[in-house]
Amino acid sequence: MMLYVPHPAGGVSSSKNIKGFALQVLTGRWFMMFASFMIMSVSGASYMFSLYSIEIKSSLGYDQSTLNLLSFFKDLGSNAGILSGLINEVTPPWVVLSIGAVCNFFGYFTIWLSVTKKFAKPHLWNMCLYIFIGGNSHCSTNTGVWVTSIKNFPGIRGVVIGILDGYLCLSAIIITQLCYAFFQNDSKSVILIMAWLPTATALIFLPVFRNGRRCVQQKKDSNAFYMFIYSTLALAVFFMMIIILQKCFKFTRSEYYVTTALMLLLLILPIAVVIAEEHKIWKSKQEHINYENPPMKSEQVPQKGVSCWQNIFRPPERGEDHTILQAIFSLDMVILFLATICGFGSNLTVVNNFSQIAKSLGYPAHTITTFISLMAIWIFLGKIAQGVVSEFMITKFKAPRPLVLTILLVLSCIGHLLIAFNVPNGLYVASIVVGFCFGANWPILQTIVSELFGLKHYSTLANIGSMASPIGSYMLSVRVAGYLYDREARKQMAELGLKRKVGEELNCNGGECYKLAFIIITAVCMLGALASFILVLRTRQFYKTDIYKKFTEEARTDAETEMVVSLNKIGLPPTSDEG
Repeated sequence: MMLYVPHPAGGVSSSKNIKGFALQVLTGRWFMMFASFMIMSVSGASYMFSLYSIEIKSSLGYDQSTLNLLSFFKDLGSNAGILSGLINEVTPPWVVLSIGAVCNFFGYFTIWLSVTKKFAKPHLWNMCLYIFIGGNSHCSTNTGVWVTSIKNFPGIRGVVIGILDGYLCLSAIIITQLCYAFFQNDSKSVILIMAWLPTATALIFLPVFRNGRRCVQQKKDSNAFYMFIYSTLALAVFFMMIIILQKCFKFTRSEYYVTTALMLLLLILPIAVVIAEEHKIWKSKQEHINYENPPMKSEQVPQKGVSCWQNIFRPPERGEDHTILQAIFSLDMVILFLATICGFGSNLTVVNNFSQIAKSLGYPAHTITTFISLMAIWIFLGKIAQGVVSEFMITKFKAPRPLVLTILLVLSCIGHLLIAFNVPNGLYVASIVVGFCFGANWPILQTIVSELFGLKHYSTLANIGSMASPIGSYMLSVRVAGYLYDREARKQMAELGLKRKVGEELNCNGGECYKLAFIIITAVCMLGALASFILVLRTRQFYKTDIYKKFTEEARTDAETEMVVSLNKIGLPPTSDEG
């Protein structure tokens, strides 16, 4: 459909106006949002470990504990983003995005060289370093994308983070479909695509990202984001249908080309929303209405400098901008950190070990691949649903957002118990429950951090909160699940009178492989739910207030009116928005 840009006089716009409109689209916050979607849609290598972990295990002859150690370093890299946050505090977003692009290519390209044996078998510490660097690239990418997006749309940050994180988890299916079309499902080629595609995408959209003034909430912004949600849901439904069809029928190369073309079309569909929103802004500007974020008339009064060490234990009210140290030493952050360690650690253990769990329980290989793809869908739905549901609960019932986190942790325990006791076909339900809860956990955490501690140092604080994830992953995935799995595997070999050869992978079969591990994990997850509920009680009064009032147009108007009155009192004219 052709879009005509109206001329102020009412006729068809000139070529100059068309160029002006195109420039507005490319430099506007809406296109920056679209660029964020595109980068996130190919940057989810951390969600794909189950797809290529078996290849690493067989090619390099690792046991399950070693594989889980690699998984830990992957999680550590994906969440050790404090340096990325600090860099983003003082540089434009393109700096951390560039760092992320370089790290992504180096990390995953060296893993591909190792798995394809292009050079001699690397030492374990080399592989840990490679996967740490590859995983750490996501910290830089996420920081550059998330912080910019939230500052552009601060009043609906739960929905914004949910959509961005949704694209991130769908990237596993996107890259898998590309691999089906061009590499015939070669798992080694998946690693190669993970190396170059996110890097290329980030570099293409790099000029779009820049620091701008903190925006206020426009009344119709939420409507546009619901259109974004519909487009992502359409993409998810398409993937669901494709996964089912690929399981039932054997696709030819040309059929994979067709499905890939449709996938790419759905992927860029949000550009229509971007153009529509910018068209509204363009029309308003032609009518001499400064529609998008007019500058505030008020100016900040310089504050007397105070050492950051003198006010660590005197933080501002919840919702106001905390310093980094004030947030770190806040009891709210400590409780949230504990709940996140328990929740993320338990769910990551399932996500990272899902192939091995299904294999030990006797599920066939093609079913395991389907499981992983469907889990990605449920992770996506969790990310999308949490934003809509939690925003509704806050605006309608003034319920604390940590209450959603508490409910998710309790639900996760159901999935863990189904795995622990090997309920017939229980892995189907467990993949849905754990996938949904894991997907919702991450954006809930990031939103809570931004709401309780403000946006001024959000890029650093969000990455500090994320550090709970690798800690929980190491404790539960490596030290509990991996250790108990290998112990049971060695016990089974001893009962059969077998001895493990050097370089031979260690496999365990049966329900006992993960039973004790997931009983322990369930108890830890319940501890996290208890910690989260304590945070609910502590923040219930804060969430009864209008926590987003200062980001709304009404708040801006009130501030401008107050400033005009103040200027009139002292005999000064108000500042003009024009010129």
